[in-house]
Amino acid sequence: MSTAPARSRAITVDRPGGHRLTEGPVPEPGRGEVRVRVAAAGICMSDREVYDGRRDPGYVRYPVVPGHEWSGVIEAVGAGADPALAGRRTVAEGFRSCGGCERCRAGETSLCSAGYDETGFTRPGAFADHVVVPARLLHPLDDDADLRAAALLEPAAVVAAAVRAGAPEPGERIAVVGAGTLGLLAAQLLASVSPGELTVIDPRAERAGRALAFGASEALGPEEATAARGRYDLVVETAGAATTAADACLLARRGGRVVLTGIFAPGATGIDPVHMSLSQLTVRSVFGASSASWSYAVRAFTAGLLDPAALITHEFPLERFADAVALVGGGAPGTGKVLMRP
Repeated sequence: MSTAPARSRAITVDRPGGHRLTEGPVPEPGRGEVRVRVAAAGICMSDREVYDGRRDPGYVRYPVVPGHEWSGVIEAVGAGADPALAGRRTVAEGFRSCGGCERCRAGETSLCSAGYDETGFTRPGAFADHVVVPARLLHPLDDDADLRAAALLEPAAVVAAAVRAGAPEPGERIAVVGAGTLGLLAAQLLASVSPGELTVIDPRAERAGRALAFGASEALGPEEATAARGRYDLVVETAGAATTAADACLLARRGGRVVLTGIFAPGATGIDPVHMSLSQLTVRSVFGASSASWSYAVRAFTAGLLDPAALITHEFPLERFADAVALVGGGAPGTGKVLMRP
């Protein structure tokens, strides 16, 4: 009796606005790689940009299988990788950093000078039954880790990069601009350092209000926040909206720190250099997450300081990718994190 060869499905975006559910042989890991059976994969705005054709051409390569926020179980181990990894629950860094350039050797793997290369954008991602990644990028999880929640560890790692850059201290006044996935994860991480105040600002009152359950002491709309300009020791911007970089700088006190985490589109309002210099602000930006920030996020998740599952509102099978991606960025009330569940 013959057995049909195993097959693996994937969502392939051939071009902006066009996708198909493909099926082919289960991918085999190469040297130093592992194959992961995907448990869950989150959809974020950058995936929507890939689908709509709005992502900078230097940061996507069509056709592509999207999916850079994911978790799963290691199913097969290639030559040169540790065989003990088989069966482990895991997440993995998205940036395929070279590991040998000056920036990588300094630990700044998200600034790898070998050129941009990322799972789900230039390499096949996790909107699929399986994903193949280098074993060196893995961050194995505990055997009882919630893989549904762990799919959000990629945005949590970006937030961890922002928190590490902002260096919050106990008792400080801290503001988070934006109450999307990044903003709500930031509220959770920042609450763990015992701030004197933790304010979350978002024009969507329901979203801002959710932050109160995650440790925020106050939720404000942008107009209400105008009265708080110059108040905060640290401002973490997560929205990437047209005016939020400039707004974040106005919220910081003289000598304060601002970390820009959102990805801005061309034409966004610039930061006033006069205000920045006279206020002696320290302004940092974050693009992705280094290996150290991934480790920070995974440790926080394991310690129970992060509850990503509370952000998930919708889950879809691969066959309903069109419905899932339409929800992201659609502005529908009650839409939080959307997951694909192969």
